[in-house]
Amino acid sequence: MRRFAARGVVRSVASAIAALALVAVVAPAAAEAMDDLAITEAAAVMPPGRFLWADDPAASGPVSVLISLPDQRAYVFRGSKMIAASSVSTGSDEKPTPLGRFTVLEKKAMHRSNLYDDAPMPFMQRLTWDGVALHAGRNPGFPASHGCVRLPAAFAKKLFAATALGATVEVTDEAYVAGAMMEPAGGRELARR
Repeated sequence: MRRFAARGVVRSVASAIAALALVAVVAPAAAEAMDDLAITEAAAVMPPGRFLWADDPAASGPVSVLISLPDQRAYVFRGSKMIAASSVSTGSDEKPTPLGRFTVLEKKAMHRSNLYDDAPMPFMQRLTWDGVALHAGRNPGFPASHGCVRLPAAFAKKLFAATALGATVEVTDEAYVAGAMMEPAGGRELARR
């Protein structure tokens, strides 16, 4: 999948986007008015450990999540409306995060790993029964986990509150582009292979 803008264009608007992201954090009313493209552009220049949550009260439908491995970003949708984006840290080359469409199988506000030295996994949302989950954790800006998707703590808490058991989480090896996955009628789908 191709990127929305060339790297030079992204860099040239980086300061404006960063300011937009700061406004979204400081002024929630402004954040609510952000469209998918504005959220995606803000996510493109977001440093590790940061996120943008711009839930739209007019948006309806179930919450779903798209994890882009090349972007190292999570994109959150309520129905067809993007409402949030975050930096993430996915699985390392030795323990990659699996690709595919998953559902949230279990949720625990405080969970400890039974595979990795009782490591804390706050706001855990299990995707597979063999140990892959979304959870709060170290977010260095590159793949560094044992296969889980690590999220900034405050984002993990918001996402935990917004999702339900059975929520869809898609992990893709394609970069995400706002609007690139539009249906002919104008609705949004998660990335498909």
